Amino acid sequence: MRLTDILKPQNIKVPLDSLAKNDAIAELVNLLAQNGDITDAKKVLDAVLEREATRTTGIGNGLAIPHGKCNGTKDLVMAIGKANTPIDFTAIDGRPVTVIWLLGSPPDKTGPHIHALARISRLMTSDKFRLALNSAKTSQEMYDAIVQQENALADGVAGKL
Repeated sequence: MRLTDILKPQNIKVPLDSLAKNDAIAELVNLLAQNGDITDAKKVLDAVLEREATRTTGIGNGLAIPHGKCNGTKDLVMAIGKANTPIDFTAIDGRPVTVIWLLGSPPDKTGPHIHALARISRLMTSDKFRLALNSAKTSQEMYDAIVQQENALADGVAGKL
């Protein structure tokens, strides 16, 4: 799975307007809704916030991957936001988050959802890639960094980056 087969540049927001976790999640869900990628923004938002309430999706290194499954979308969708001011996600490393990678999927598409979570986690192991995302000044720069990292991973050189 390539994340760039699912992620659209218009679903990346640099910078986010929000300063709090739930607001940032809502901002990304609204971005997906504005771009016509989800059928029911309230269902998606409720699913993501419900999942977030059970356990933090702040996985460390300045990254959070809030996600949820519901009937508010027909397929796996994703949006990314970069916060200018780090946001407290109660991350496992205790540090605030600057990159938020939101996923939503229907309940019957668990496989792609899990594959996307794993792929994001794998991409984010690269210090150079995390720096590229954090340095991005525009949505297109962030998208280009993801394309470059996925290409490197496909070429087997991601560990060298």
